[in-house]
Amino acid sequence: MNFKVLCSDLDGTLLSTKNDVSEFTISEINRIKENLRIILVSARMPKSMTYLQKRMGIQENPIICYNGALILEGDVEISSTIVSSENTNQLNTLCQPYGIKLGLYYKDEWCVNETSERVEKEILNTKAEPIFESTVQTLERWKKENVGPHKIMLMGTKTSMDQVTQKLTDSFSNIMNCYRSNDTLIEIAPKSVSKLSAIKTLLKPNESLNEVIAFGDNYNDIKMLKNVGLGVAVENARKEVKEIAKKVTLSNKENGVAQFIKDHL
Repeated sequence: MNFKVLCSDLDGTLLSTKNDVSEFTISEINRIKENLRIILVSARMPKSMTYLQKRMGIQENPIICYNGALILEGDVEISSTIVSSENTNQLNTLCQPYGIKLGLYYKDEWCVNETSERVEKEILNTKAEPIFESTVQTLERWKKENVGPHKIMLMGTKTSMDQVTQKLTDSFSNIMNCYRSNDTLIEIAPKSVSKLSAIKTLLKPNESLNEVIAFGDNYNDIKMLKNVGLGVAVENARKEVKEIAKKVTLSNKENGVAQFIKDHL
């Protein structure tokens, strides 16, 4: 298999634990990184990705953050797409009756109303610390700075998420992508971006999508896996992801990405 670019999701895919890569993965990345550009593609914020880049020795490569809403190469911002403050306020108003809290992300800022089990879990998993302030305060502050969120995380219960899902589609499907991360979380991203669109942005003149191999596990990976030369799902991926993938490797906890690299690249 002749590929020029390897793109991988992090959580549930490349990471064998919640916040780190295994030594096996590091050794396999080190073996191939002179021949392939290794690009991390995630819903995470930059600082929750760069420490993993350093672990693998691939800091010179760009990263795709927030499902494609922010693309960075070192300190250089290649692309940035935000949800407007106005649309975020409308989203907040829609969610309030259901008791759904918003996590707001812009570059390396992560803002939440208050701590919770979910927030503490993210602190542990992503090595990031939030700013505690109300959603309204955050949006007022960002409006003055003429910025808005790259990503919005809706946090609630399974019941509240089930109730709000159709309303999100009805009200925001033309301006936002909504990904159900699990029963209690929905990730919101600007409509115009995706992991696939970000990969296209980063392709060099001598590279094509057919020369990209990509790994993923969740709904936000489907477009990417369907459209690259070889889309590989890990065994623990959602059923819909495995159905569209060209190959399925071992689970993330079994170092599926590293094993596939060892066997095929």
